Amino acid sequence: MILSDLLGSEVRDAQGQKVGLVADARFALNGPVRGSGSVAGARMIGLVVGRHGASRRMGYERRDVNRPWPLAQILGRRDRGSFLVLWPDIESVRPGQVVLRNGFTRHDASL
Repeated sequence: MILSDLLGSEVRDAQGQKVGLVADARFALNGPVRGSGSVAGARMIGLVVGRHGASRRMGYERRDVNRPWPLAQILGRRDRGSFLVLWPDIESVRPGQVVLRNGFTRHDASL
C-alpha cells in the first residue's frame, strides 16, 4: 500500500468504533545506510490519528515551534486530541480503514 492512500483513512478500535482519521505517519531513521549517502533507511513506527485526516501539520507538531503565534494557536487547536499509535497496536490495514488492536495505547503525537 502507498502511504498517500492511507492518509485520511478511518481508524477504528477493535469494537468497530471510529476513533479518528490517519493524519500522518511516523518514521525512525534506523535502518541500514543505503548507497553512498549517509542517511539510514526509514522504518515506519506508527500512525498519527486525529480529527482531521491528512492535514498539513507544517512542523507545528514540534513542541518548540510556536511562532508566528496566531498560526501556532490555530493549528494547535486543530490538532488537539491527536495521538500516535505504534505499529504493534495496529491489527489490520485495508484501503480506507485501519483497525487497532484491543487495548491499544495512545502515545503523545508531538515531536
